[in-house]
Amino acid sequence: MTGVRAAWSDSLGRLATRCLQLIILIVIAAGIVYAGQVLGVVTIPVLLALIIASAMHPVVSWLRRHGFPSVFATLTVLLGVLVVLGLLGYLIVVAVENQWSSLQKSAVQGFEQLQDFSKSLPFAISDKQVDDAVKTATDFVTSAKFGSGALAGASATANFLTGLVLMIVVLFFFLKDGPRIWEFLLRPFTGASYDRARRVGDRVVSTLGGYVRGTATVAAVDAIGIGVGIAIVGVPLALPLAVIVFITAFIPIVGATAAGILAALVALVALGPVPALIVVGIVVVVNQLEGNFLQPVLMGKTLRLHGLVILVGLTAGTVLAGITGAIISVPLLAAAWGAIKVWDGPDLAAEPWRQKRSEDVEHHERENKRAKRREKAQKARDKRREEQVKERAKRVAQTD
Repeated sequence: MTGVRAAWSDSLGRLATRCLQLIILIVIAAGIVYAGQVLGVVTIPVLLALIIASAMHPVVSWLRRHGFPSVFATLTVLLGVLVVLGLLGYLIVVAVENQWSSLQKSAVQGFEQLQDFSKSLPFAISDKQVDDAVKTATDFVTSAKFGSGALAGASATANFLTGLVLMIVVLFFFLKDGPRIWEFLLRPFTGASYDRARRVGDRVVSTLGGYVRGTATVAAVDAIGIGVGIAIVGVPLALPLAVIVFITAFIPIVGATAAGILAALVALVALGPVPALIVVGIVVVVNQLEGNFLQPVLMGKTLRLHGLVILVGLTAGTVLAGITGAIISVPLLAAAWGAIKVWDGPDLAAEPWRQKRSEDVEHHERENKRAKRREKAQKARDKRREEQVKERAKRVAQTD
């Protein structure tokens, strides 16, 4: 036993122990992610309900403080959320249905223009190649593979409806009894552990709520600005495109770009290249105003994450849960970072994540340059001192 202890107590043994602990943590995290994927019909609606409830909690609290019964306040807020979500879907469906025929005609004209444009390219695209491409697309639509994809789409629709019903039910209970549910979950904790859990819970709720409210405001401004702009240009489906801009604004970095590309494509097909370029300019201007003015004012310190962290989180969320994962991944990352920042106190982050030195890269570069200059000056002084010693020794030898 002494030999075994000695083998695990040296530096290599401690490294092996840490590696084993890290492997166990990775296996546990992978198991949690796998379970979340398998139970996606449950986990995603619950997470969405948590995020929406965090955003709507101040409204429910305000209604209760002003004499509304708890159930009535909850139902009022819940119905308001459902009306907003239903209105967004209704605007998309009705506007597309009303303008689909005109868009179809514009698409045919745009396709003919693209065919004419292809004849002026430096490389030749024959009519036979175009017809073959159209035939390939038609064969795919009428193939058994497309039919199986349609069946998969029907299954996805059923899962979506199931998750939607579950989200509504869970959202009702989160709005009505959210603090009580959290207190029930905190029963195993006492003393300092309980205080920490309370801090973390309060910070997570405030971070999620602030993120959703701020993003919704920014998304509304983006949708109004871009919607009015493309309506003035005369782009068809301006209303559903504005709604899509509002929805995609909840996906940081890539959402606004995707919505702008979609609006530009519709303008290109329906109106031609010049209006499409105007739409691109409108999207760029609105996004610049939003990124430089609106987000710093409305979001504040709610989302203090590096762009690289956001991009990695978006990618991971998209791979694990598609569009829904892309929407919820960033607020969950922000909530996790907020929990770490109050782990050891109201304004005291967890010890490994505390700032222990200045993280200003330019400051470090200036300090390194000063240190190199001091080192160079010291070497020059040492060299002069050595030369002076040698000169004195030489004079003494000549005198002798």
